[in-house]
Amino acid sequence: MKIEKIESTASRDRVKLCFDDGSDVRVPVSVMAELGLYAGLSVAEEDLAAIREHAGQASAKLRAVRIVAASGVSERELRRRLVQKGENPGHADQAVQWLNDLNLLDDQETARQIVAKGAAKGYGKARVRQMLYEKGIDRELWEDALSALPEPNTAIDRYINDHLGPDPDQKAVKKITDALLRRGHSWEDIRNGLSRYRMSIEEE
Repeated sequence: MKIEKIESTASRDRVKLCFDDGSDVRVPVSVMAELGLYAGLSVAEEDLAAIREHAGQASAKLRAVRIVAASGVSERELRRRLVQKGENPGHADQAVQWLNDLNLLDDQETARQIVAKGAAKGYGKARVRQMLYEKGIDRELWEDALSALPEPNTAIDRYINDHLGPDPDQKAVKKITDALLRRGHSWEDIRNGLSRYRMSIEEE
């Protein structure tokens, strides 16, 4: 089997190796350079299998780096996203371990970032816990990260002041209560926030 030509792809870091039997393999440019691949090169069947394996490993690593660079992710979330993007599960595991070995993955720091993001959006503890779960953070890391979550009063008061009028009826109060519950705040904290709001209206 011979590499008939090498074509560019929509991805700048990948090329397509086109073989004379009509088949093709997409490989990262780095793999092409590393293995010395060029148009006209004869490739044995066992060499083709090695090229595919090498390309799969490199592809998973490249994609893992892009994901980690774009946002903080846990090990579990990174693996899930790699497989979701079409990477081989084994190559995904290798890419995660590779980044771990380079100390580029830190689930504890990722947990802190998630909590900070939730706090910035005014979410309560229940909603932030859900975010940690969705991002694949181990439960043993939750409490330490959640300890940085500010008291809910400020977020609740701000939301109520922004969304409730000076003379709210029961329907409006229920709507606000339901919204705050969805944002992860407890019923008791919401009730206290509504009491503070009523007191502020009466004082005015």
